[in-house]
Amino acid sequence: MPSAAMGALTINDVPKSGFGYNPSIGPASNAINSETSAILLNKRTVSLTPTSHNSIYDRNISSKKVNEISLSTLAFLFCEIVNWAHEQSKGIQDLENRLNGLGYQIGQRYLELVKLREGMKYGKRETKIIEILQFIHGPFWRAVFGKTANELEKSQDIHDEYMIIDNMPLVSKFISIPKEYGNLNCSAFVAGIVEGALDSAGFHSTVVAHSAPVEGLPLRTVFLVKFDSLLFTREEIRFN
Repeated sequence: MPSAAMGALTINDVPKSGFGYNPSIGPASNAINSETSAILLNKRTVSLTPTSHNSIYDRNISSKKVNEISLSTLAFLFCEIVNWAHEQSKGIQDLENRLNGLGYQIGQRYLELVKLREGMKYGKRETKIIEILQFIHGPFWRAVFGKTANELEKSQDIHDEYMIIDNMPLVSKFISIPKEYGNLNCSAFVAGIVEGALDSAGFHSTVVAHSAPVEGLPLRTVFLVKFDSLLFTREEIRFN
């Protein structure tokens, strides 16, 4: 592959090429030294304007452009995430908890972006459990994965449990589970995204991914959403 010479980046009052993390130096490029601390203490300004006209910061945040990341790139990135979590974990449950935690942070942030884009169209805020579930099942799922989830169901036996079903979870298509981790479901990452979005919307819940294969759909996954009991009390008081 072609290579390009890369010199060390420095912080100046009026930088020519911007500053920040320098891959040629590593984490030390972000270290606080006498030069950087002087800038902070003297409250001198530093330009953060991107040097490229194609920077992500120049894009319209309300744009609904899809397919910004290729599927192969996403697959490679997620495989590396699973490998990293696997190296840090002590077992299947620990690994799923780590994936869930990583997804949770994405869900928190992505909800704000999706609501900004969808809110301009619908101009409403979901205040009921069924409304927020329909939003997650539809617009939110489509924004994250390029399609809506396949089914949304309510448990017949337990009043505070709902199920979002995806017949072909995107993150599970490229993952090969070793035999010793046969019960592992990497869609715990997606469960974390859903849980983070629901919590940020004010609907505190616990979301767990369960494999539920059927004939012709070996990767079918059920995301079991269990809401905090206080939410039902809130709905009874507010809407009755």
